[in-house]
Order: sequence, then C-alpha cells, then structure tokens
Amino acid sequence: MPNQPLPIDVVSDVVCPWCYIGKRRLEQALALKPDIPVTVRWHPYFLNPWVPRVRMSREDYLTRKFGSVERYKGIAGRVAGAAAEEGLVYALDKIARQPNTLDCHRLILWAGNTGDPGRMKQRLMELYFAEGADLSDPEVLVGAAVDCGLDGDLVRRLLASDADVARVTQEANSAQEAGIDGVPCFIFGGAFAVSGAQAPEYLADAIERAAAQQQSRQPETATPAP
Repeated sequence: MPNQPLPIDVVSDVVCPWCYIGKRRLEQALALKPDIPVTVRWHPYFLNPWVPRVRMSREDYLTRKFGSVERYKGIAGRVAGAAAEEGLVYALDKIARQPNTLDCHRLILWAGNTGDPGRMKQRLMELYFAEGADLSDPEVLVGAAVDCGLDGDLVRRLLASDADVARVTQEANSAQEAGIDGVPCFIFGGAFAVSGAQAPEYLADAIERAAAQQQSRQPETATPAP
C-alpha cells in the first residue's frame, strides 16, 4: 500500500548511555522527516548479561568493567556532555546500583501490548540516568509502569512470575547471534542498519533512503479506467 509506515527496529538497553542519547537523536531525526510515516519497534539487548538479577553495587560493576571507578569517570565525562547537549541529564554520582535489565525489557514488552513502549523505555532511562533509581527494585518498576499508564497490581504480579522471561532472553540473545555487538543499533525498513548514536541528520538520511527503497518495492496501484 502507498505510504505504508517504514518499520524502524531499535536494539538497545536501558542502562546504555549512548542508547539514551540515541533515542533522543532518533526522535530529532523523525522530526526532520515528518512526511515519512514510521513504526518504531523496540528490541531488548543485554549490555551486561553477567550482572546478576539481584543487582550489584555500581562501584563493583565499574571496577569489573573498567578497572576502577576513577577510570570510568574519565570516560563518562564525554558521555555526560553529549547527553547534556541533547537536553538529557546523566547524573553519574546518583547511580548506586547496577541492575540486570531483564525485568526492564519485560516492562517495555508489556507496554507494547497495552500502551506506548517508547514512553516506558524513556521513563526507565530517566529513572536510571537522571534520578539514580534502582531498576532492580520491583517497586521502582511498578512505579514506572503506573507512570506510563499500566496497571500497577498486574505488573507487580507479572514481575513476580516468569512471564516472558524466556521470550525476552531469546530475543536479546538472538540480537547478539545476529552479529549486533554494539548498541544502539537502528535498522531502517529491514534494509539499512546504523550502529551508534549517530547525528539526527545522519539518521534522517537513512530514514529517507530506506523509505524510498521500501516504496520502490511496493507494487504500483492500478488506476481505474474511466
């Protein structure tokens, strides 16, 4: 059909700072191409699959991943600056816990069934990066769900169960098996893959090219005879 929405698949994690920035830049790219209808689909990725479900301290996490807290701070200053340029808050000193993000991705999945998964993803990122909230705390997640219009009691029961654990885990593992080793990864129309939090103009160009290719693949609509 003409003007069929362009699917944009986004593979990312809620504790990835460049995914936080990349989501904002994608939004800016979409604003640059208001005439192109799109459908954004969010896919899970485990940036740190070795973090236990019971979480770990931020200090232990940074030491294991970067060698020391101080070494990370040297790296993170550039990331925090990039976030600030996009109007985002990256409050490094507020983050005390490093969560396993399986339950966060379950929330995003459930939000897609009844509401806006992009809004849920944004809320989780804001809680983590701007507020330093513990995303491994079920009540924090329930609060995020309520903020995004979901039923808090239902979400609490689902989080206490194994609902969709296997589904989310399989999808995240499939992304890595497909060769995605860096996030965010944007896939436009199944045709163009862009890795990293690229500039809005770069993403907008990929959207335009993918939309043109999608349109060229669609059969022409016959004009009725007079």
